Amino acid sequence: MWKWVSSTPKAAIVIIHGAGEHHGRYKWLIKKWQTNGYHVVMGDLPGQGNSSSRRGHVQSFDEYIDEVDRWIREAQSFQLPLFLLGHSMGGLIAIRTLQRNKIPLNGVILSSPCLGILQKPSKALDLLAKGLNIFAPRVRFDSGLTVEMATRNKEIQDINRNDSLYVRKVSVRWYRELLHAIELVFQQLPQFPDVPLFVMQGGEDKIVDKSAVQKWYSQLNLTEKSYKEWEGLYHEIFNEPERELVFQDALRFTESHLT
Repeated sequence: MWKWVSSTPKAAIVIIHGAGEHHGRYKWLIKKWQTNGYHVVMGDLPGQGNSSSRRGHVQSFDEYIDEVDRWIREAQSFQLPLFLLGHSMGGLIAIRTLQRNKIPLNGVILSSPCLGILQKPSKALDLLAKGLNIFAPRVRFDSGLTVEMATRNKEIQDINRNDSLYVRKVSVRWYRELLHAIELVFQQLPQFPDVPLFVMQGGEDKIVDKSAVQKWYSQLNLTEKSYKEWEGLYHEIFNEPERELVFQDALRFTESHLT
């Protein structure tokens, strides 16, 4: 876990990265929040980046929730308005964390949250995975995701191709835990707290099933919620060529919920 402290703090934000990623891929976004008066707390999730656990593997999805809960407690120590931003699987983790734990927040931003996946294994491979999850849960396979599927930003694509920390293989247990977490998000939908929510979705997402995101969002009974789909943008909306516009929308949301 790392902290980036603003010289003119007015709030704090916890950022949760997606599958295969690490905090180093968020340098631009971290700097944007920091220079706009936000302390930033972020780390590498278990099995990702510089974390000490087995790469691309978790025994339970709860490992992610427990880690993020630790980041949130650290951010609470600032005693400032607090926001949570989760991208992709980080969005899924954010939802599950809030469904499980009562956490006072000023607002939540979900960036292309992983509530359904487009790149699914064949039925035969899926059946095999169910068996391996019992007898050989640490067996890893290629995620099937490419940098070109994540963003149209050529600069980011080039960086990703040479990123030794980027996780490209995931375990059978990781895959089954991901699917189970997605199921729980829908099953426990009423347990999501009544907190201001802003869902930002890439219109041309090639990784996350945006129809699943829309379905979950439409069923939420919240006092305040908003959904914006960015036409033409791929999955990583904060890495797209239009990312400055995306950030400004996120900033407007947080600025309107500082009190």
